[in-house]
Amino acid sequence: MTDKFPTINSTLSPNDLGKLIRQKYEVSKNTECSIFRIAMNHLYIVHDDEIKYVFRVYTCNWRTKLEIEEELRLLLHLKGTDRQVAYPIADKFSEYIQEIEAPEGKRFGVLFSYAKGAKTAKFSHQTSFLIGQALAKVHLSTENFKLNRISYNTNNLLVIPILRIKKFFNKNINEIEFLEKLSAFLMLKIGSIEKQKTRYGSVHLDVWFDNLHIDDEKEITFFDFDFCGNGYLCFDISYFLFQLLATNLNEEEYQIKAESFLKGYETVTEITAEEKKFLPFACLAIMTYYISIQCDRFEYWTNIFLNEDHLKRMVGNLKRWITYNKIEIDSDC
Repeated sequence: MTDKFPTINSTLSPNDLGKLIRQKYEVSKNTECSIFRIAMNHLYIVHDDEIKYVFRVYTCNWRTKLEIEEELRLLLHLKGTDRQVAYPIADKFSEYIQEIEAPEGKRFGVLFSYAKGAKTAKFSHQTSFLIGQALAKVHLSTENFKLNRISYNTNNLLVIPILRIKKFFNKNINEIEFLEKLSAFLMLKIGSIEKQKTRYGSVHLDVWFDNLHIDDEKEITFFDFDFCGNGYLCFDISYFLFQLLATNLNEEEYQIKAESFLKGYETVTEITAEEKKFLPFACLAIMTYYISIQCDRFEYWTNIFLNEDHLKRMVGNLKRWITYNKIEIDSDC
């Protein structure tokens, strides 16, 4: 009998995960588990009669156990301050992280509460106001809350990502040249921030419609803090605005929703003048980073889309944002 062939990213059996969950957690014998999404991490929906949970299985070598513990510490902190987030569920032994021996190596699994409501890219400006309020409340709890995780800076948002992108595409195409110019421009912008006038703490870094649920147009719940780390809180504000523009082709509608989002945020806490100056630029650095993440995780993620056409679309969204915000990088951009 031959040895099993090595794997890099297996899909765990939902039936067997259901058995594990029934064994480890305070759930009923009727609890069932099914695949929801196989992407950056693998998500399973867990049904215990009328109660739903999400079981996340992190891909192998994606996050260390310490990084996951810090993500969960942040979520428990937010839950403890009455913020609307999907939070981790402890098992019968008060453990939050399950260690699973998969064919490719050790993987970690966490059971989360299910966020009420549903996700949608088409929401009203009133809902945009509520999202702003909800994010501001999260930021009240995360300001000066330090995580033992990545601290987002010019090196890991811009320098290293550009090298990764160039290596992946291995061509001197126009989009790569554009990203190199943009990166140099953004490094100067980030380097000139007045830090004492810019709030800092734990950031989500991926706040958009795909990572929040809206319940009855009234209640907002955030989830998927997989990219949380330390950074300027306005990173989250800027990134949401960028994604809002990307999903609203009608710029008048975008403007109404964006203004409503910012008004909602400032009913809870002020966005400083320095932060407002930085909002047009922060998301561009984050998106450069995420392009590199897609390249870096090519073998683990759904990869059919990741080609030169995809890069052109991504850069096209960056250029649309730059045009909308009247950002001048140089005459070629």
